Amino acid sequence: MRVFHPRPASETRSETSTRDRILASALRLFARQGYEATTTRDLAAGAGVAEGTLFRHFKNKKEILVEVATKGWVEILTDLLTELSEMGSYKAVAQVMRRRMLRMQENHDLMRVCFMEAQFHPDLRDRIQLEVIDKMTDVAEAFFQTAMERGVYRRTNPKIVAQVFLGMFAVAGFSDRTIIEPGASPRAMQEMAEGIADIFLNGVLAK
Repeated sequence: MRVFHPRPASETRSETSTRDRILASALRLFARQGYEATTTRDLAAGAGVAEGTLFRHFKNKKEILVEVATKGWVEILTDLLTELSEMGSYKAVAQVMRRRMLRMQENHDLMRVCFMEAQFHPDLRDRIQLEVIDKMTDVAEAFFQTAMERGVYRRTNPKIVAQVFLGMFAVAGFSDRTIIEPGASPRAMQEMAEGIADIFLNGVLAK
């Protein structure tokens, strides 16, 4: 989903690689040290570039923070769109949850940065909300609206259903720090994914 952040046509592959190394370094350091404690010198050293190179790609450290978080969320959005499009049926929610769990370690640093820094940087929070979360909700809402029209899901507010789904999707995706033990086996993750999907599809009240 690079369309969210188009790069100039003149940007070379080497420049793209340098930019990506800077962002990878920033994600790692911001997650471990925090934004305030991380210097631009730290970021440059982590990326293996000169500090001056940093400022050829980004105006300042704040721009790096916002780009790190937004880029990460765009990748999550891309994954979600792919997973929804590949669902064998509207009831195959468990497979989406399981894929989130299998990628949880990749997402941990991103979530740590977002949770820690969004509360201190409204511009970061607003950009993620506008460019990613709103789009996620719109896509999921359309998905569930179609399911309702086809009689798979009962008629209710599709936006609320989308928000509930995305909430559980987030918990499933980052559950190594919340509802499932770190290093859980694939079987344990599958059971958790199926449990979340069952509650989402069937609720908790006895029929």
